[in-house]
Amino acid sequence: MGERTVKKVGYLGPEATFTHIAVESVFKQITSHPYRTIPSCIDGVTDREVDYAVVPLENALEGSVNLTLDYLIHEKRLPIVGEIVLPIRQHFMVHPKYIDEWQNVEGVYSHPHAIAQCHKFLHDTFRNKPLHEVTSTAYAAKHVYEKEDEKIGAIANEFAAKKYGLQIVKKDVHDYDHNTTRFLILNQENAPLEQTLLEHNGYKTTLMITLSENPAGALHRVLSAFSWRNLNLSKIESRPMKTGLGNYFFIIDIEQKLDDVLIPGAIAEIEALGCGVTLLGSYPYYIIK
Repeated sequence: MGERTVKKVGYLGPEATFTHIAVESVFKQITSHPYRTIPSCIDGVTDREVDYAVVPLENALEGSVNLTLDYLIHEKRLPIVGEIVLPIRQHFMVHPKYIDEWQNVEGVYSHPHAIAQCHKFLHDTFRNKPLHEVTSTAYAAKHVYEKEDEKIGAIANEFAAKKYGLQIVKKDVHDYDHNTTRFLILNQENAPLEQTLLEHNGYKTTLMITLSENPAGALHRVLSAFSWRNLNLSKIESRPMKTGLGNYFFIIDIEQKLDDVLIPGAIAEIEALGCGVTLLGSYPYYIIK
């Protein structure tokens, strides 16, 4: 019996980002590879450097990651084969040598979204200290570790603290306790996920819809095709077509797996209205506690 091929998964790096946590929480027996940007991570799949890509799609507080949606739609149309929902917990950390004087740090580093998510803590504790925006929370932790002669701190996750040898001095500094991020899993061949560490929590089907040339009431008629079939929609989002002002496409998430009757029937009805419909994926989703 031949040796099983180990799958490679690309993710938005560096190591110890929330995307890395999502990968490590779901995939089993894989080799993971960090990429510097979302486009380069998606390109890694099309260039066959990795089998799967995991990229952030939406944060409960900050909204959609537009770069992911736009690159996926306009540049590299890869099938969605899975989704990961990860709770986001932000902690304040410093180099171990500054544990006893962490409130006197001379600056705080983190990703712009993390800084925004921890506004109350930063305002109350470091009101007059400079806040430095970097490419990821993991990079912030790495920077603080490497600059041990500078009295600075980072906002990042627990994985990053362990990875880069920092001490968490204040846990859960985020403003809201129910923050989560959705990550997409992409694969060029639409290959289903196998040997995952978790059981999936359900299925979704994602469609891209462009309206007809006569847009009056078009979106209402599109939504009616789902409504009378009792198809529950968990998300509707518009994004520019980039073909002119006022031209949009819609991303719609249906809370069920692609079947043989209901969803195909809705698609056929929408197409009969003169609208365009593209199936982006029908896939399991995983909720990490």
